Amino acid sequence: MVGIGWFMTIILGGLAGWIAEKIMKADMGVFANIIVGILGAVALNFVLGLAGISFGGWIGQAIVAIVGACILIALYRAIRARS
Repeated sequence: MVGIGWFMTIILGGLAGWIAEKIMKADMGVFANIIVGILGAVALNFVLGLAGISFGGWIGQAIVAIVGACILIALYRAIRARS
């Protein structure tokens, strides 16, 4: 998450993970919400960076984190359904 510190990354990641959990109707804990939110933000920021797109500020990073977390939850469900 570009432009914000580690503490705010954890807060924003937790919030994004919680929102993604509600959107995707998943049942995860607080720690999983933080991890999914942060990993979703990092992954989607990387992909968007390859395309030359960047979102700045807290709101932009929150949107990226929420969308990224939703994608990670969907991927997890797809992989779990195949096994």
